[in-house]
Amino acid sequence: MPFANLSNLFGRSPIKPLQEHMALAVRAATELIGFFAAVTSNDWERARTIQQQVVDYEHQADDIKKQLRLHLPKSLFLPVPRTDLLELLAMQDRIPNRAKDIAGIIIGRRMSIPVIMKEQMNEFVQTSVAAAEQALNAINGLDELLETGFSGRELAAVENMIKELDELEEKADRLEIGVRTSLFALEAQLPPVDVMFLYNIIDWVGDIANRAHDVGGRLQLLLAR
Repeated sequence: MPFANLSNLFGRSPIKPLQEHMALAVRAATELIGFFAAVTSNDWERARTIQQQVVDYEHQADDIKKQLRLHLPKSLFLPVPRTDLLELLAMQDRIPNRAKDIAGIIIGRRMSIPVIMKEQMNEFVQTSVAAAEQALNAINGLDELLETGFSGRELAAVENMIKELDELEEKADRLEIGVRTSLFALEAQLPPVDVMFLYNIIDWVGDIANRAHDVGGRLQLLLAR
């Protein structure tokens, strides 16, 4: 009996809610592109509006996470091990949490990004978000993989997506080094507390790509079983 049909014996397949959760996680991260554009333009009204949207997406993702944990079947007949799904869910959940952290601290402290770093920072944010979007693409291929028994063209397609995710994460790492270097050169011109928080923001933006990469890595382990 195909995996998809087998899972129907125990209600709705857990794969769809997992994909819905990841989609919301990525929406929260994607909002950071417009958020940083607003911040670097000193458009704080728009920045606050976007920050609230990030929070809303994070809450929606949390709701799905809680429901999935509560109702995920404990049966041995799940298409993939229950523990693997829960670990994948936990990794996905770190993406909207970090997006909320970033937007929250910037709004809370009304932080500004030095003008000289504006383009560099925006590219860094866009690349980290692209990594999250690529992780979503890979997760969206999971149901088709189950139907084919983790083989064929579907497997090759997801493996290629994960490879592209690796490349995006590496690009984000390189951009992070560049942004840190630029901030280091400006340290003497900025209040020390502002510098400290800017370094935190840089770390957290890099976390978006790192956590997306973790999702891809976990999915890769799942495919190798």
